[in-house]
Amino acid sequence: MNKEVVLSGIRPTGYLHLGNYFGAMRNYVRMQDEYNCYFFVANWHSLTTHPDTKELKSSVHRVIAENIACGLDPEKVALYVQSDVTEIAELYLYLNMLAYKGELEKTTTFKEKVRLQPENVNAGLLTYPVLMAADILIHRAVKVPVGKDQEQHLEMTRNFAERFNFRYGNVFPMPYAFNYGDELVKIMSLDGNGKMSKSENQMNTLYLADEDDSIRKKIMKAKTDSGPTEPNSIKPDYIEGLFNLIKVVSDKSVVEKFESDFNQCHIRYGDMKKQLAEDMVNFIRPIREKAEALRADEKYMKEIMEHGAAKARVSAQATLQLVRDAVGLRYY
Repeated sequence: MNKEVVLSGIRPTGYLHLGNYFGAMRNYVRMQDEYNCYFFVANWHSLTTHPDTKELKSSVHRVIAENIACGLDPEKVALYVQSDVTEIAELYLYLNMLAYKGELEKTTTFKEKVRLQPENVNAGLLTYPVLMAADILIHRAVKVPVGKDQEQHLEMTRNFAERFNFRYGNVFPMPYAFNYGDELVKIMSLDGNGKMSKSENQMNTLYLADEDDSIRKKIMKAKTDSGPTEPNSIKPDYIEGLFNLIKVVSDKSVVEKFESDFNQCHIRYGDMKKQLAEDMVNFIRPIREKAEALRADEKYMKEIMEHGAAKARVSAQATLQLVRDAVGLRYY
């Protein structure tokens, strides 16, 4: 029986962090045994906001290495770099003919990027949702793990697919947002102010590349208060965030102890943060060390990217042939 196709990409901007792991990468590891998975590094997408490419090669290698270090098996999935699958660019061209200026200008992320970088409002930024659609549709994916901020783009992908199917014939299945809803973990910034970030608020974000002492320092500086004054109080967001962290890296007995201490109004946050810091070090260190070892082996990294691109291009070429035939571009 053919497995359903899952696709997801990550931009090589900033450093992957704990939120990326529990929000996406851990689920990718589970998906690789249940679905036909395509995971890619979105280096073309990064050019829309990061035109300076001096660090791009290093960033791409780091994303690939960290995904493998977190448990992705390059033999089970197609793990590739976006620009190595040039068929995506051709599909992007065709889909641009089905995308309209007005709808692209209304995209929430486009309006936000224009606000943040008014000096660099390029065509790639405007057509970002079209390239994202090409990424998905090139493999005729039906399940796409996305966060809330990408759901509008996925809806636009369905719109482009429907327009293509209506105009040229039924080529593309409809992709939908997908995650393991029962296992979603909310990883908050260490100050309780929103999510951890790949590039902002760095002292309040735990990166998969952080050294042991950096992890300890960040956690010990995490925001706390003097503790609850009434039994079984509701936790403030920044305290709830610390408890969510300790739940994902510490033993159940440790979590139960600090939950009990909080509910009985005699919690010592210093002790809790020391425990969390050591457990977090023990969690992140193996990922960091494995990723560093992979990145140091340039021959292996090259082989992995070539292998992933070759697998992805088989699927991409098959889709593109269907697209060309549907559009009527076979002239001999």
